[in-house]
Amino acid sequence: METTILIVDDEPLFVKGLKHSLEQEGYSVECAYDGEEGLKCLKKGGIDLIILDVMLPKKDGFTVCREIRTYSNVPIIMLTAKGEDVDKIVGIEIGADDYLTKPFNTRELLARIKALLRRTRMSYDRNKTDILDLGELKLDLNSRRVLLKDKEVDLTTKEFDILYILAKSPGRVYSRESLLELVWGYDFYGDERTVDVHIRRIREKLEEDPGHPYWVLTKWGVGYYCREMV
Repeated sequence: METTILIVDDEPLFVKGLKHSLEQEGYSVECAYDGEEGLKCLKKGGIDLIILDVMLPKKDGFTVCREIRTYSNVPIIMLTAKGEDVDKIVGIEIGADDYLTKPFNTRELLARIKALLRRTRMSYDRNKTDILDLGELKLDLNSRRVLLKDKEVDLTTKEFDILYILAKSPGRVYSRESLLELVWGYDFYGDERTVDVHIRRIREKLEEDPGHPYWVLTKWGVGYYCREMV
């Protein structure tokens, strides 16, 4: 099945070069040059991953990302010419899966795209039910859906990956460093706050009282773990 990547960036020469590089790798590529056009392209369907610039006409990348996350979990890699940590944290908080600062090495971007798509399309046998069952909390590994008390919880790609790692080994404590390595799969150019941001977002979606979590717990000074079933 052909993989389609949407580039949303207002620099025509940059878009042209990146489009060529992606097509050389076998990807189908669609392009949009402002935030509103990007949203329209996504809503047409068939987009497997988005490369989204922060600085865009009409609607900036942060606004676009927020809107996308209200109805889609499509993987998003955000781009910016800025290098400030605050921009990276904001991007992660609103649901971006990854972040690159311009200029970047195209091979690095390609590696991140492949890693994201690989995690999004975890290869399970579609002919069997592959459910991680923790009682009221269930993770469907085929469809990457999370059900809590039979109600679906809408998680982003990275949020699902973190929850899956914790849930498949209840009681095992994972350090922030371990989660960064397992989920991102390469040297991440952020810091450990990235994990904290994702954990907070998971708790906000999963817990009745995020301030006193039941499912995703903290081992102070060590890391995070999932509650063991009794």
